[in-house]
Amino acid sequence: MAGTDLPLEELLVHLETLANQSLSLWDIPAGATARLINVSENATYLVEARDGYKSILRVHRENYHSYRAIECELGWLEALDAAKIVTTPGYYVGKNGQPIQKARVKGLSEPRYLVLFHFVEGEAPDESGDMSGGFEELGAIAARCHDHVLSWQKPDNFERPTWDVDSVFGETPTWGDWRNAPEVDGTVKPVLERVEATIRSRLTEFGKAPTRFNLIHADMRLANLLVDGDGTRLIDFDDCGWGWFLYDFASAISFIEDDQRIPDLKAAWVHGYRSVRALPIEEEAEIDTFVMLRRMALLAWIGSHIEAPEPQELAPGFAATTARLGQIWMDKISST
Repeated sequence: MAGTDLPLEELLVHLETLANQSLSLWDIPAGATARLINVSENATYLVEARDGYKSILRVHRENYHSYRAIECELGWLEALDAAKIVTTPGYYVGKNGQPIQKARVKGLSEPRYLVLFHFVEGEAPDESGDMSGGFEELGAIAARCHDHVLSWQKPDNFERPTWDVDSVFGETPTWGDWRNAPEVDGTVKPVLERVEATIRSRLTEFGKAPTRFNLIHADMRLANLLVDGDGTRLIDFDDCGWGWFLYDFASAISFIEDDQRIPDLKAAWVHGYRSVRALPIEEEAEIDTFVMLRRMALLAWIGSHIEAPEPQELAPGFAATTARLGQIWMDKISST
């Protein structure tokens, strides 16, 4: 969890104090407590009280999203839900009438933004077996979201991050330089340099027409779908921003790009997408380019977040596998 010089263990102690002290900013049951359930860019807490009350508290990483950017995320959540594109989690307004709160605690150099979301019932689709049905639904949801942003009148001064070639490979990449990731050695690095150059070339030619590049979820994985008897809900819009529509498939297979099921999952996603929105053949042909763009971004993410448990677990072999996948991809496109 970047954004501070504190060791992660020490940082989490301060954030837990901040999370629990900040609950008084909302009108929620007395005695509620916050328990950490996830740490990545942000720290996420399950808030519980004795009467069965539950909610989800997001404590934002410092200097990651601005107040306005978080407002715009919440605005898109509301718009998607109101238009019945997909059900999204609601949020609580604080005692001051604002959905975004700001608080600080001793031990942290900067205050943090906080948002308290409604608890969403449901389970994520099982990722251990056949995921084709889930990916077909992901494709259809992505297509509905993409159609929505093309017609949605975005608020003035709409601010969200951009997920493009510069954000991954530029001078100030969002998640750092992939060259600084673990195990990027003399064998791996030359291959990945060619992968980067090939991605740059192909996506420059692909272009950023609004029907291809617009507002996207950018983290639409099965883990962010919650399903129960009332239907499917899409959660965790923290990464939503400007990007290529097909990046939503690439993000759907984050960290499993080498899984043997990927061709079938891609076919299922495309089938679901086309059940809602047209996907030209020439755009479908570029999907694997976005998979490699995302994979390179994830390699950089591991390097810049290596103090956290998940990146530490993912790091062994990740660079070498990325290079292997990249070489296979380059060989494939050079033969077509």
